[in-house]
Amino acid sequence: MWKALGAGAVALAIAGSSLVYAQQRPTGPDAGQQSSVRSDAGPRWQMTADDAKAFADARIAALKAGLKLTPEQEKSWPPVENAMRDLAKQRFDRMADFRERAREHREGKREFDPIDGMRRRADAMTAGGAGLKRLADAAEPLYKTLDDGQKRRLIVLARSMRPGFSGHGGWHHGRRGFERSL
Repeated sequence: MWKALGAGAVALAIAGSSLVYAQQRPTGPDAGQQSSVRSDAGPRWQMTADDAKAFADARIAALKAGLKLTPEQEKSWPPVENAMRDLAKQRFDRMADFRERAREHREGKREFDPIDGMRRRADAMTAGGAGLKRLADAAEPLYKTLDDGQKRRLIVLARSMRPGFSGHGGWHHGRRGFERSL
């Protein structure tokens, strides 16, 4: 039991530290290379593709470590890992596109088009749904082999990986407003 709690604590620490790191502002000579100008408090750190990949790798490794897969279960892990990486890349690409469009709008290079925005959001939801379905399809064979302890840990670890997770139960203010973390 202590091993399971230890693995869960390590996974939560890794996931939580990535959120803290993502909120820090860079300092130094190259700080402006990865930032956009904020009107309220100077430059803001923005995640690069390498950062996103590193954080995804850490979350995936934490999930795998927390599950403590048997050698037989390990055979079902690669498709799950690939689907998780694809979803993380898809999310990063969508956010990078959003930031680029917002920058162009701020600079006057692009006019706001609410119809185009609705279509883009619909396309993003369709792509996200397809990616989530691929993950569910990849994870189903593995999930069927998990014991009750692994299933409990999966729920806790997966919940902690969601964007906006507060680390405790209850309501919190996430990226899109108030969200329920449980």
